[in-house]
Amino acid sequence: MPNITLLTDFGTRDGFIGAVKGVIQEIYPGVGCDDIAHDLPRGDVAAGSRALGRYWKLWPIGTVHLAVVDPGVGSGRRALVVEADRRLLVAPDNGILTSVVSSAGSWRAFECTNPDLQRGEPSRTFHGRDIFAPAAAYLARGVHTARFGPEVTDPVLVMTAEPEISPEEIRGEVVSTDRFGNLITNLPWSAVPDEAEVDLDGQRIPLGSHYADVPPMSPVALGNSDGRLEVAARDGSAVELLGARVGTPIRVRRS
Repeated sequence: MPNITLLTDFGTRDGFIGAVKGVIQEIYPGVGCDDIAHDLPRGDVAAGSRALGRYWKLWPIGTVHLAVVDPGVGSGRRALVVEADRRLLVAPDNGILTSVVSSAGSWRAFECTNPDLQRGEPSRTFHGRDIFAPAAAYLARGVHTARFGPEVTDPVLVMTAEPEISPEEIRGEVVSTDRFGNLITNLPWSAVPDEAEVDLDGQRIPLGSHYADVPPMSPVALGNSDGRLEVAARDGSAVELLGARVGTPIRVRRS
């Protein structure tokens, strides 16, 4: 029996996740539902895509990933089921699947239009319960993706800023922050020289290989688990220590 993973911005206090799980269990009693996170920033599709990108391919073949950050719920945006590298995904077509589409060896997507695979008269404000949860349950039961509706070849993708890379330096910006207050940039760690000077909006940041390379409450630039240059503060928050945020420029020069 394949498991279903759940990633949303629903929070846990209002019963929305309970409703989603209830629909899944009604359609496929006993199927495993694994909570990844429900505290994503509200409506932040890019954050959802980044989170999904960290784990979707690490789960076993056949896993169904349900990812719902859906500020366009009830509008004309499509609902999708996707088969990618032998994993199955259910999500709104708003860019949350960008990391999957960009990293999968192969993928096919289909729009969820088959009313037989939805709850009757879906709510305009809760597609997570009425469209996405049933889709995840039916996929776990073995319903083929093509049964859900027409094929989609142009899913919406989140556009991200591209770094500027030259022999002398690389320039980029902070694209996200995490719960530890780390500043995640769009600079690939593989492009950072071993001997380099890191400048975060005029602030010199020492280069390191791990957090303990600097004293407590000091900043350090290092490669993170996603292969990106990250600016952290040992035992603290780089966001608070450096006053940086999404969009803050960063530059790396060869020493």
